[in-house]
Amino acid sequence: MSSSTHSSHAEHAPVARRLRGWSSVAALSAALLSSALAGSAVASTQRTAVAPASKASSAPDHVRRYIDDARTLGGGRLTWFGLHIYDALLFVPRGFDSANPSAHPFALELAYARSLDGQAIAERSHDEIARLKIGNEAQRTRWLAEMSALFPDVQAGQRLAGIYRPGGETRFYLDGRYLGAVADPEFGRAFFAIWLDPRTSAPQLRASLLRPLN
Repeated sequence: MSSSTHSSHAEHAPVARRLRGWSSVAALSAALLSSALAGSAVASTQRTAVAPASKASSAPDHVRRYIDDARTLGGGRLTWFGLHIYDALLFVPRGFDSANPSAHPFALELAYARSLDGQAIAERSHDEIARLKIGNEAQRTRWLAEMSALFPDVQAGQRLAGIYRPGGETRFYLDGRYLGAVADPEFGRAFFAIWLDPRTSAPQLRASLLRPLN
């Protein structure tokens, strides 16, 4: 399994600097609001809209490699305080049941609109999985270590895709380049719950991903 290692960043950096690391739903909706902006008056909230890129119907090659007849189900845009963070697309096979997504293989692709730090992506993903109370502490610690090794720093315009297969490993790609995989089948359910679980911090984005595009 290929992997890369990223250095840690100071937790008490200014808000403008820390925004780089918050690609996950947890950072944008919960962690930032509750910690970095604690005590501040917040007028803006997380919003989603159908992403322009989500109109595409064909799945990329690295998705079709694992999902027969892969097609775009839905897509959404994540913004925070008016900042465009990323566009998300959900690729699924025919017969996909939106009420039970973990029963099927699927791929989630995030097209980033700004540069983000890979180590912070891993940490915030861990925090959101913990908020959802998925897995035990030992599992989440192990998953954090694997995500930290796998997730690269991303630049604006790059696409990070995760491939979920029931009962199998979760594979990650950056712009079509294989990054590596997390072998634990329970990780895939936990990771993609960040976006697809009914308790997600971004219910509008979840609805956009699971609602077929017109």
